[in-house]
Amino acid sequence: MNSVARKICFVTGSRADFGLLVWPMRAIRETPGLTLQLIVTGMHLAPEFGYTFNAIRDEGFEADERVETLLASDTGAGVAKSVGLGVIGFADAFTRLQPDIVVVLGDRFEMFAAAQAAMFMRLPMAHLFGGDVTEGAVDESIRHAISKMSHLHFTSNRGSTQRLTQLGEDPSRIHTIGSVGIDAIKHLDLMDRDGIGRAVGMPLGEHNALVTFHPVTVEAGRSVAELDELFAALSTLDPAFRLIFTLANADAEGRALNDRTKAFAASRPNTIAVASLGQLRYLSLMSQVDLVIGNSSSGILEAPSFGIPTVDVGDRQRGRERAASVFHAASERGAIGAAISQALRRGRQATVNPYGDGDSSRRFADIIAGIPDFALLLKKGFYELPASGARP
Repeated sequence: MNSVARKICFVTGSRADFGLLVWPMRAIRETPGLTLQLIVTGMHLAPEFGYTFNAIRDEGFEADERVETLLASDTGAGVAKSVGLGVIGFADAFTRLQPDIVVVLGDRFEMFAAAQAAMFMRLPMAHLFGGDVTEGAVDESIRHAISKMSHLHFTSNRGSTQRLTQLGEDPSRIHTIGSVGIDAIKHLDLMDRDGIGRAVGMPLGEHNALVTFHPVTVEAGRSVAELDELFAALSTLDPAFRLIFTLANADAEGRALNDRTKAFAASRPNTIAVASLGQLRYLSLMSQVDLVIGNSSSGILEAPSFGIPTVDVGDRQRGRERAASVFHAASERGAIGAAISQALRRGRQATVNPYGDGDSSRRFADIIAGIPDFALLLKKGFYELPASGARP
C-alpha cells in the first residue's frame, strides 16, 4: 500500500448531488491514507440557483477548484455548450490537482463533462448511482455513458448492479452499497417542526407538502405543460394546506419552470418557493410534511426512510425501484389529484426502503481504501454475459 496519502477527488455541481456526497466525503476524510479533494461547479456558483457554494462551506468543506460552466440559457444548445466549457475547465482543474481517482455521482451534464475530461487524462473514475433508470430524462443516457467511462461502480440497489453487468461492466468492479443519501437521515440531528418552519420562512400547518418539479428533458416543450397540470391539481387542495416548493435545476427549461413556480406561489395562500434548502433543512422539512410531490429522486430514494408517502408525477423517474409508499401519477391533473388522495389516506407508516440502511458511505470509503493501486483500474475489458443470458 502506498505510504503517501492518496488523493480522492469529488465533483459536485448541484444541491442535489452535494447532499448525497456529504457523508461519503466525510468518510473519505476520516480514512487513514486518503485525502479529500473537492471541485465545485454548476449551480453551486450561480446566484439564481441559490449560490449553494455557501452550503458547502457550512458543511465544513472547502473547494480545491471551481469550474464555471453555466450559461444564461434555457435551451438544449445552452446545456451542450456548458458541457464543452466544463470539459475545458475540468481538464485544467485535474491538471492542477493530479488526483489519484475521480469520484462522480449520477447523471447531470456537469458530471458528464468531468467524466470526459478524466477519461482523456487517463484518470481512474469511481461512479456512484450507475445502473439506475430514469426513462423520462436525458439523464438516463448521461448516466449510462458515465458508467462506461468509469472504472469502479457503487450502486444503490441490486437491479442497478445487474444493469451494469448488462452494459458490459465486470461484476468484480461493481459494489452494491445502497444509497449514500440515506446516511444523512441516520446521522443528522434534524430540526424540529417549529425550527424548520422558522428556517423556511413559513410555519407548518395541519397539512403540508414538499413539492419539487424538474424539467422533463427527453421531450422538449413538455415540462411547462406538465407543471401547469400539477398546479391545477394542487389548486384543488384546501387553501390551508401548506405547500413548500424547492425550485428546479439548471436543465433546459428549468428557468421557465422556476418563473411559473414563483408566480404560482405568489398567487396561492400558504405557499412559498425557495431556491435551495440545503441538506439539513431539506431533510428536516421532509421529515415533517404529510407527503412529497413532484418528480425529484428524493421522493423515491429518501422519503420512504421517513415513512412519508410520495406522489411521483410523470415519467422523469420512470424505471426506478420503488417502495410501497411511492404513488405514481401521469402528468394530468385528475391523475395527480387521485394520487395525492391515495397518499394522504396511506399517511405516514413504516416502509421498507429498497435503497439501503444508512451505512453506505462507510462501505464506500472502505472499498476505496482497500484498492492497492488505482492505476491498475484503467485497463478494463467488456464483460460478456453467459451465452444463456443467465445472471452472473
